[in-house]
Amino acid sequence: MAIIQIKGVAKQYGKVHALHSIDMTIADQEFMVLLGASGCGKTTLLRIVAGLETATTGEVWIGEKRVDKLAPKDRGIAMVFQNYAVFPHLTVYENIAFGLRMAKMEQKEVDRRVERTATLMHIEGLLKRYSGQLSGGQRQRVAVARALATEPQVLLMDEPLSNLDALLRMEMRAELKTVLAESNTTTIYVTHDQVEAMSMADRIAIMNGGKIVQASSAVEVYRNPAAHFVGSFIGNPPMNFLTADNSGDGFWQVAGVRVKGPDTSQKSIQFAIRPEDIVVHGKSGDGSTASEGAFTAGVRILEPLGSHLLASCKVDDQLFRVVLNSDAEVQPGDTLQWSPQADRVRWFDPETELALSTV
Repeated sequence: MAIIQIKGVAKQYGKVHALHSIDMTIADQEFMVLLGASGCGKTTLLRIVAGLETATTGEVWIGEKRVDKLAPKDRGIAMVFQNYAVFPHLTVYENIAFGLRMAKMEQKEVDRRVERTATLMHIEGLLKRYSGQLSGGQRQRVAVARALATEPQVLLMDEPLSNLDALLRMEMRAELKTVLAESNTTTIYVTHDQVEAMSMADRIAIMNGGKIVQASSAVEVYRNPAAHFVGSFIGNPPMNFLTADNSGDGFWQVAGVRVKGPDTSQKSIQFAIRPEDIVVHGKSGDGSTASEGAFTAGVRILEPLGSHLLASCKVDDQLFRVVLNSDAEVQPGDTLQWSPQADRVRWFDPETELALSTV
């Protein structure tokens, strides 16, 4: 059982707090992604689990063993880095076998593990080649195969696909997800790419300023962001936010429209809706019949993105994005009439930046 428990882990560099008392449990064989912008602390946390950094305070447990006092080699982990770290003077076979030879395994077992992991990563035909003869994608497969060959309890991956082109990243995402599901390994995967996180993770831990803001499934963080930061970080384009002023009895004035929302005494809160959760009724002046209480949005810029058209608008003097059909007859300067899908509206406290319940 490779359950990972991170208990009160903090990291301080002088007066700078890189991590603030992180508590997190990662289930056996779970694929956990640490997601966040550069400098949020995700790689520092990964390196503390690996033993490459020492926590200022806190504990790290793998299974029933506390490991934060152990050397990296004694933790039952393997790590894949961003820069591949493939040995150029060794063949693919010897690269994959490197950790097994360090563990003084018998040659028969080395052969078995190398062949198994090479087949998993679809590089069985490359075993006699040197890394200089490989593409970037092939070298990354070698790095993953070398990590898996040791049959680690825990696999740690630090932005392993960031150096690959977009098409190859997409292919590798699918392969990695399949391979790691078959390997029965508990995985922590660091990335700043939300597409990687959403497509691969069992759960995503979103980090900001050295803290975990939300740790949930991809669907949950997308549909029910726990904080303003999550809504603004997850989604491409991100959530729209508008100021809502209290008009009493649980109703709020949002861009001149009265909307039912949380029943709170606060003077103002934030109304949030994703650009794809907006229903456009038509344009002002084109004879379209808008539903009662429809909003208006003045179109400023249009971006054709193939599958859809992204309109950057002004609503109540605030930037507001709307996803339209790719063939929508809209031009800059038009005024759209729109309504939010009622069950997709979210509300946030502007002071705490946390989500508010409408119940």
